[in-house]
Amino acid sequence: MECIETKKKLLSICRKMQDETIQHLKLEMDDAQKSANEYGTPKDRYDSYRIQLLRKKDMFGQQLAKTMEQLDTLDRISLKRRFEEVEFGALVITDKQKILVSIGLGKIELDGSTYFAISPSVPVFNAMIGKKVGEEYEFRGAPIKILSIC
Repeated sequence: MECIETKKKLLSICRKMQDETIQHLKLEMDDAQKSANEYGTPKDRYDSYRIQLLRKKDMFGQQLAKTMEQLDTLDRISLKRRFEEVEFGALVITDKQKILVSIGLGKIELDGSTYFAISPSVPVFNAMIGKKVGEEYEFRGAPIKILSIC
């Protein structure tokens, strides 16, 4: 049960991080649009400053869409399902580190422990996918043993 609570807390932290990123990106988009509006229409057909501001807004829009997609990915992780092997949504405890297979957010501190939120597309996940408790996998030449999965 403790493992499920830890996973729940980690997912909550991940969602909070994504929500903060979404708010930041929305502010940046609004700021870029406001700057473009204040600048007015292009002064001539070679005036690229306004176009640059609008491209900046579009770039933030693309990042916002990706962040919202990642938030949806987090919502697909079930807290009720028990994992028998390493796969998307699993919290994997090894003899070297603690890994939440979700989206790539990196290092997360929780209750005095360090966890890593990783994407299923990273090499370390490819090394451990399908492994079960007690099995080992090799990553960067080092053997790593899986202690628990939930």
